[in-house]
Amino acid sequence: MTNNDVFRRLKYAFNYNPEKIILLFNHVGLTVTREEISTWLAKDTEEKENLSLLDEQFAHFLNGMIIDNRGKKDNQIPVAEKELDNNIVFRKLRIALNLKDTDILEFLKLAGLNFGKSELSAFFRKPGHQHYRVCQDQVLRNFLNGLFLKNNPNPNPKTK
Repeated sequence: MTNNDVFRRLKYAFNYNPEKIILLFNHVGLTVTREEISTWLAKDTEEKENLSLLDEQFAHFLNGMIIDNRGKKDNQIPVAEKELDNNIVFRKLRIALNLKDTDILEFLKLAGLNFGKSELSAFFRKPGHQHYRVCQDQVLRNFLNGLFLKNNPNPNPKTK
């Protein structure tokens, strides 16, 4: 998944408005504009290279979510990673939302993906560990879908 895809899904899962997104970036000392946010949230356009949310920018956003939900650790701003992968994004979301394994498994189940606790813990191990496993796009996508469904239990109510 691209950073923009995950960013877009988080925006909708938590109903973030532009002011909230700007605040999350401000938590880590990064200033962004509404225009930048709009381009990151835009779906497909011809100017793909101009609207890519870079790994470091997205790491700042995720760190802002952590600070917003849990506060600063030792009163310091976390250093943003220069490169992200699904495992790091998943780990940061787990920290930001203070999720336990059972919570994550519930979100995955809501999205129709059954996982075992040991399978899940493999995503949060350090690379190089014998039980480390790369988090595929499908797993992260289903987690985000489950998160959305949990926060928006009736996303498309039928009108009478």
